[in-house]
Amino acid sequence: MYDVPFDTGIDTQFADSIVTAARTSIGDTLRSVVYFTPSEMDLLYVRSDLYETRETALEVKARLVEFERVGFAEAPVRTALAVPAADESIGPYEFTVRVHGEGFVVRVLGPDAGVLLTTDGIDVDDFEEAAVAITAVLED
Repeated sequence: MYDVPFDTGIDTQFADSIVTAARTSIGDTLRSVVYFTPSEMDLLYVRSDLYETRETALEVKARLVEFERVGFAEAPVRTALAVPAADESIGPYEFTVRVHGEGFVVRVLGPDAGVLLTTDGIDVDDFEEAAVAITAVLED
């Protein structure tokens, strides 16, 4: 299933936990799961009907990860927006959803790593369920 050893240095059990959290929350509309750091990435899951080869999937996902890595630099801004206990606070950053013509990208960031989920059409509550589950895995 996996191309190991992982470039990011994670182990198979951790990868399984991330994929399980995503698949349980999102189900059959899940297209892919990518774990990434500021310098590396691993494709943990890709739905079998999407790409002819793993190499093609990796090329496509690498371009997406390059764009989403900006989230690590945005962290101080996101934190500044979440003024604790202030009535005008929008609360702490949880996750990002990007809407595209043929699906969605969900980015969940931890301090040193993140996870991208790509999906077909999905209910907004499923995004939150997936993000909460992925956050719990990243925090363990």
